[in-house]
Amino acid sequence: MRRKDREITDKNEIMKILSQCQVCHLGMCREGQPYVVPLNFGMEAENGELTLYFHGAKEGQKLDFIRENPQVCVQFDCGHRLLEGDIACAHTFAYESVIGFGRAEILEEHEQKAQGLTAIHRHITGKEFTFTPQQTETVAVLRVVVDMVSGKRRPAV
Repeated sequence: MRRKDREITDKNEIMKILSQCQVCHLGMCREGQPYVVPLNFGMEAENGELTLYFHGAKEGQKLDFIRENPQVCVQFDCGHRLLEGDIACAHTFAYESVIGFGRAEILEEHEQKAQGLTAIHRHITGKEFTFTPQQTETVAVLRVVVDMVSGKRRPAV
């Protein structure tokens, strides 16, 4: 990272940022063609391992890309605030961001899909839900175990 003064390495700080974000940009690539899609997400952190969950339609480009190349990049940002300067080029932005890399997996089993959907709804609504096999059958659920994660912050000072 070029700006070490803005780097966030503390895992608790990274989790705090993720808890404030509502959207994750999921980046994929196949045959040299990049594809990025914004998604709501859920997360779990155990023993220092971050796992993300996403849901969507049971068919489409996202799943096609992942089936061909499961390596993904995830990006989050929040806390945006314009910091005005005296001249145009002195304007900047306050922000917090997290980027990570991992491997996406399309979940097939009801229990795994229900776990992912529960994590997503917990993150979005703050509430716990349960899901029936009939409900989990209607959606695709992705799990991404994040191998590497880093954060960056430009404070509004």
